[in-house]
Amino acid sequence: MTGGNESCTAGPTSMSYLTCLTYILEEWTGVKDIGDYLSYAFYILWLFFPLVVVFVLPGVIVILFYVSILWLHIYKRKNEIKEAYSHDVWIGAKEMLATLWDGHGRIWHGYELHGVENIPEGPGLVVFYHGATPLDYIYFTARLHVMQKRCCSVVADHFVFRLPGFRILLEVLGVIHGPKEACVGTLEKGHLLAIAPGGVREALFSDEMYTILWSDRKGFAQVAIDAKVPIIPMFTQNVREGFRTLGGIKILRSLYERTRLPVVPLYGGFPVKLRTFIGAPIPYEPNMTAEELAAKTKAAVQALIEKHQKIPGNIFRALMERFQTQKKED
Repeated sequence: MTGGNESCTAGPTSMSYLTCLTYILEEWTGVKDIGDYLSYAFYILWLFFPLVVVFVLPGVIVILFYVSILWLHIYKRKNEIKEAYSHDVWIGAKEMLATLWDGHGRIWHGYELHGVENIPEGPGLVVFYHGATPLDYIYFTARLHVMQKRCCSVVADHFVFRLPGFRILLEVLGVIHGPKEACVGTLEKGHLLAIAPGGVREALFSDEMYTILWSDRKGFAQVAIDAKVPIIPMFTQNVREGFRTLGGIKILRSLYERTRLPVVPLYGGFPVKLRTFIGAPIPYEPNMTAEELAAKTKAAVQALIEKHQKIPGNIFRALMERFQTQKKED
């Protein structure tokens, strides 16, 4: 092995690193012309590298979730004694998670939050368009906590509560799955609550046209009416360019409608520019029906999309917006 290394630099002209590597591997394995195999392997790697990247990057987010969960378990173990003496043992953990996710949003997406002044001081129901992942909501609630020390609970689909290891994370972040009474109770306690009426269906089967898929859902509106709170519309620019789904495949749509399982593959994780815009609140009106309030909310979210999102969405353009300061309305 030593003789092989010396031969790489011997003589008046040193060999290239690839030639040297080829020579050493031939010496070790006894296989001649191994350079041809290496060249072919490098070609295959280059050919499939973009495909690997778009499916590997989502795994980074999953890892970040489990890092958060691991931190919570460590924090819980170190603070068990304090639990009996504190009204909220998770205060420090929430600060840490907010800092972690806000930092990720700043670095990877140049995340910005606009219109935070539209969030009332008291309770309110935040209604937002659901991207392929809820990552923009996580950035929103992290930034809100960093800026105002406020927490915002969120309604999630039942399958989220079946994810292995997620129970402690959902508990700390105030994630609930309903029913309506639990949502109303959260608001009546003076908290903020967020919900995406489109849910998993909108996440998986909307596309770069940013079509709102709420069907005739109006339960969220009834929650706001029963709790007598305003609705705050919210939308994140380029949310569907960060992650895309293969929801256009008909068999996957049919499979979801039968099983209600999110079996549609995701790809992406691109560092596109993300800006969350919070619209003017829709005040509580005792004489407004749930159907009317739901329609008014949908129109408000649609208005945010039309104002702040270039349609159809484009991944390359969203990446280039990382270097721009102007927004669509400018």
